[in-house]
Amino acid sequence: MTHNAAASGVAAAIADIRARIAAAAREVGRDPAAVRLVAVSKTHPAAAVEAALAAGQACFGENRVQEAAAKFPGLRPRHPALRLHLIGPLQTNKAAEAVGLADVIETLDRDRLADALDRAAQREGRLPALLVQVNIGDEPQKAGVSSTAADAFIATCRRRFGAAVTGLMAIPPAGRDPTPFFRRLAGLAATHGLAELSMGMSGDFEQAVAAGATSVRVGSAIFGDRPPASAATLGAVPLAPSAS
Repeated sequence: MTHNAAASGVAAAIADIRARIAAAAREVGRDPAAVRLVAVSKTHPAAAVEAALAAGQACFGENRVQEAAAKFPGLRPRHPALRLHLIGPLQTNKAAEAVGLADVIETLDRDRLADALDRAAQREGRLPALLVQVNIGDEPQKAGVSSTAADAFIATCRRRFGAAVTGLMAIPPAGRDPTPFFRRLAGLAATHGLAELSMGMSGDFEQAVAAGATSVRVGSAIFGDRPPASAATLGAVPLAPSAS
């Protein structure tokens, strides 16, 4: 597949996802403009991001700070509207780099990370928007504050970071109906007066929109299957075709 054909595939996939978001929103009486598409570009090269930017996509999600640092600073001067969301588990030793790089950090989930982000923000003189990640299914293999500890942790983070804490993020258990988990997260956000809900991915974003998502994180449905992260970081991977 040529670069132009692959770029056209990315543009077509973005248009399709946006249309599906709009339809899901209208089905429950929501304004489609209230739902943000975050294109998850992890392990895909900068060329894939540029193809999405050319299609009018501005928000991107990356799992790893190192990979994001290799791709996005060079794109920002030419794309001032670009916004980067860090959506993967964040190590405390990467907090300073994350604070300097990201517009949104979606994975605040423990006190030690809050401490590290606070110190980094004071040094950097900036603080990205923060979402608290909730382990909404209380799965031992997943990151996120447990559902039982979420209320106290959210309240602590809001006292500490104020308006920078804008919402919640979660990934529901695989293989189960995600809707009850999405609704649980929405209820938790409402309890704390938080407006942002990052939930829903390629396989379930329409259900997330119906449950109140304000951001959906879609990767493979836009960029295709993920190549190895190391190759993508080096920019050596061809632009992947879109997936339906």
